[in-house]
Amino acid sequence: MKLRLLSLVLLILMLSFASCGVVEPIFKAGMWWAFFLVILGVALVLFIASKMRK
Repeated sequence: MKLRLLSLVLLILMLSFASCGVVEPIFKAGMWWAFFLVILGVALVLFIASKMRK
């Protein structure tokens, strides 16, 4: 019963939003999240490399 209700609510939410209005913020957030992770990864590699030299 809960699964049916959840499915119905999700279906209504998906149909009520315009597709472009929903997808655009998701991709923008994903792009910034990816930039953050790449910068964090490079910083971590540089930190580990600097610790290994000592």
